[in-house]
Amino acid sequence: MLKKIIVSLLIPYLLITSAFADDHNPIVIMQTNMGDITLELFPDKAPETVKNFLGYVDDGYYEGTIFHRVIAGFMIQGGGFTEDMKKKETKGAIQNESKNGLSNSQGTISMARTSHPHSATAQFFINTVNNRNLDPRGNQFGYAVFGKVTKGMELVIRLGRSPKTSKAGHRDVPKQAIIIEKVVRLDSVPAAK
Repeated sequence: MLKKIIVSLLIPYLLITSAFADDHNPIVIMQTNMGDITLELFPDKAPETVKNFLGYVDDGYYEGTIFHRVIAGFMIQGGGFTEDMKKKETKGAIQNESKNGLSNSQGTISMARTSHPHSATAQFFINTVNNRNLDPRGNQFGYAVFGKVTKGMELVIRLGRSPKTSKAGHRDVPKQAIIIEKVVRLDSVPAAK
């Protein structure tokens, strides 16, 4: 009898807590040789993109990659090249989720891609200013926003202003390497309603 009472009290609790488990956004810390950037990801708005990014995080893929393109008043881009500008192998490309209602505003993280809208793999960029010109328009895809900086935005701005050079056929490469040492998951936070 006591067992039935405990079970009957426990079931509603488990149902309630599991219902709220999906209302939490993943948090990651991007540790660089210049400082840390904390990001909140939005799986409710960009589920495939967040799953893809976290897959690379969990695989340790970003360790030793760099921010290889920095443009003041625009963005910083990374996640695809090593310090010697060797491009890392990636998984397959994902579907573009830019039509999710999120804008490329200052502090958001988005997937980098080629001119083909469904070509994003591992590279990402963080907007240092509002870049609404990167949002979708009509039937045109934009660049998929999938999270935002919650701590370290002053570092992101500073990185965007780094002195630049050309290296291995790439422009806007920081003269001093900005190395992503590690990206780690933290506890998730409640999703904004």
